[in-house]
Amino acid sequence: MNTKRSSRLFQRAQAILPGGVDSPVRAFKAVGMAPLFISRASGARIRDIDGNTFIDYVMSWGPLIHGHAPKGLVKALASAARSGTSFGAPSPLEVALGERVRALMPSLERVRFVSSGTEATMSAVRVARAATGRDRMLKFEGCYHGHADAFLVKAGSGALTLGTPTSPGVTRAASADTLVASYNDLDSVRRVFDANRDQIAAVIVEPIAGNMGLVPPAEGFLRGLREISAANGTLLVFDEVISGFRASAGGAQALSGVRPDLTCLGKIIGGGLPVGAYGGRADLMNLVSPAGPVYQAGTLSGNPLAMTAGLWCLGKLTPKFYASLAAPGARLAAGLADAARDAGVALQVNAFGSLLTPFFTDRSVRDYASATSANTDHYGTFFRGMLTRGIYPPPSQFEAWFLSAAHTVRDVDKTIRAARAAMRDVRG
Repeated sequence: MNTKRSSRLFQRAQAILPGGVDSPVRAFKAVGMAPLFISRASGARIRDIDGNTFIDYVMSWGPLIHGHAPKGLVKALASAARSGTSFGAPSPLEVALGERVRALMPSLERVRFVSSGTEATMSAVRVARAATGRDRMLKFEGCYHGHADAFLVKAGSGALTLGTPTSPGVTRAASADTLVASYNDLDSVRRVFDANRDQIAAVIVEPIAGNMGLVPPAEGFLRGLREISAANGTLLVFDEVISGFRASAGGAQALSGVRPDLTCLGKIIGGGLPVGAYGGRADLMNLVSPAGPVYQAGTLSGNPLAMTAGLWCLGKLTPKFYASLAAPGARLAAGLADAARDAGVALQVNAFGSLLTPFFTDRSVRDYASATSANTDHYGTFFRGMLTRGIYPPPSQFEAWFLSAAHTVRDVDKTIRAARAAMRDVRG
């Protein structure tokens, strides 16, 4: 595989961008190679500047549920752009998208649009603190809620890959009010509450964890969090930046039947454009300025391009659509497991609808400790083998793979064939 142009561009990039990239996991450090620079994408495929084409399972880290550059979305964005790319003023589009989000997720009685998932999570926690008069927040080891200071305590995703569970530059004061429990372990949650009575403003959780790799919630875990939070006067915050509109049209909360007090959403509500949102109970969201005293603002919040993309994207989510995503997801998960077994390679595949992660471990993966038992060297070998065979998985063991409506059975079968060969590379 020729990557000379990407290699040269990476050299240039390192002279102007920290590490040569604008987000750490893109640097490919975790898989032992230099990154590829992508020039274009369509459907389920991306193309790099050297002309190599790959079946993509990153899909901009999840939001491209309809695939890259679907014609209807491109047409809608072109029309919106002709009317203006940013107003810095209210527009009908943000009202329409807010109503669409609430119809799909009724727990979001009021919605505030922002420009990223990090903005959404940090703002939701601020609301929780204002509403409860408490300072502390409980998160879970291995869950990632963006790069705000208070969240970078044993973070997952890119920070986990880089071996930095906490980040330099985060002060002790900023992290002192962040408490950490074990995912899928209600006893650990109870212990934290017992040690911090009447001090915890919010429990924030990925209802389907996706940033230590895909880890679904254990039976009763989310309901247990709801009960513990309610009994202690604490708000339950679902970070559905990954699972929202991905797991189902109503997110993980619709599937679990657990109603959070606040919800954070991410890029999928903008069809892949920079956008996020937080929302929840009306009494809580009415604390947000200008309705209330909790300050939060953003020049590009509710911009017409992101709102247009969101309306197009969310308008096409139906039960039939999700069924059509789940079938190839299950086929791929089974194919990866079979390929590893036939090669004699230890592998656990966690899957949920159109998301999955193959963990190179013989342990069942249900939390941070079991996720980090995975052999990252094996994943690096596997990744490089897949890439040379035309498949672009996430460049980290600790990320979810994403399928889209553009992925076909033929794409999945080609991926499985590539995986069989790549597993032989792992076995050596």
